[in-house]
Amino acid sequence: MTLLAAAGHQILRALERTGSMTWEITWALILGFTLSAAVQAVVRRESVTRLLGGNGPRSLAVATGLGAASSSCSYAAVALARSLFRKGASFAAAIAFQIASTNLVVELGIILILLMGWEFAAAEFVGGPVMIIVVALLLRFFLRPRLLEAAHRQADRGLAGSMEGHAAMDMSVQGDGSLVRRLTSAQGITSISHIFVMEWAAVLRDIVIGLLIAGAVAAWVPDSFWQAFFLVDHPFLAKVWGPIVGPVVAVLSFVCSIGNVPLAAVLWNGGISFGGVVSFIFADLLILPVLVIYRKYYGLKTAALLAGVLYMASVVAGYVVEILFGSAGLVPVQRTARVETTHLSWNYTTYLNIAFLLLAALLVVRFVRTGGPAMLRAMGGDPDDMGDHDHGSHDHSAHDRGSHSTPTAREGSS
Repeated sequence: MTLLAAAGHQILRALERTGSMTWEITWALILGFTLSAAVQAVVRRESVTRLLGGNGPRSLAVATGLGAASSSCSYAAVALARSLFRKGASFAAAIAFQIASTNLVVELGIILILLMGWEFAAAEFVGGPVMIIVVALLLRFFLRPRLLEAAHRQADRGLAGSMEGHAAMDMSVQGDGSLVRRLTSAQGITSISHIFVMEWAAVLRDIVIGLLIAGAVAAWVPDSFWQAFFLVDHPFLAKVWGPIVGPVVAVLSFVCSIGNVPLAAVLWNGGISFGGVVSFIFADLLILPVLVIYRKYYGLKTAALLAGVLYMASVVAGYVVEILFGSAGLVPVQRTARVETTHLSWNYTTYLNIAFLLLAALLVVRFVRTGGPAMLRAMGGDPDDMGDHDHGSHDHSAHDRGSHSTPTAREGSS
């Protein structure tokens, strides 16, 4: 009975840590996904594809900007990158888009600020472009024409990965007028609600798993283990070791997208270097399930090359950030990421959570009343079967009159 009581106490400690971190970031997640949905509501996939045809600096810059505006979970980002590649985007631009859409997004920055501090958010947005540049250079050197052709043939087979239906859906608003007018129109609000709920559905599993893992690690793994593992007693070696081992820990955690931020906070408190944190977060596109999808999409050889390139780029980005921020004196001295148990009180977090939960509820109601559940059921479908969902072509006036008709789809694969 004593053992059961001790086990129950340890589980309760882990859940308390998980609950505390969840409460701290709830409003930020809702805000981030709302802003992301608003941006995606006015950016059409057709426009994205047209701009990503080259391998030069301009195409990479455009891919980075559009990717940051098109926030996605890692699985949907990988599926969308394959779709863009099939439709004419260069491989380097498609991968740059994929990296930006998971690592240079507003919700990630907000959560990093809340849990770890503004320095980490700044490091992400400095290191992200560095990673993309390194990826482009390595692909230019190692991705030979024959291998690229083989990747194209494999991509055109259309093998299903994960979140294919979600990646195929274009829920942007068509029409003229200013951005404000388009976003505040009935069609714009419907589009925002659909994107908001679909994005939540895509990443909720990873967020929950990430929070549970972070809570368990924070409660059960002693600091002495992490301090030894991250070579805390050897400051210079710790800075060298952190970016190398950070991505390995990320691969083994199985957590992608913004779900790995709580675990990053635990690792930072445990002693990983500043650059190691950045490399860990950038490795969300290297977790084992995603590596399996790369093999399906591009073939074994290209998948292996892409995995190596992404690993090397995340390590280099970690080193660059460590050097730049260390030289500027911007690496935090105290390791005080917010992973401890907190007690609920009437503070700004509580008020913001209530306000943004009400906003989320309104968007969910709008989603349900305008045919959203039918789209939700198609999230995991095959894009070659369902086609690209063209949100702008629907009769939103019918939705606004309370219709629950299923949105139609148009053919839009390669």
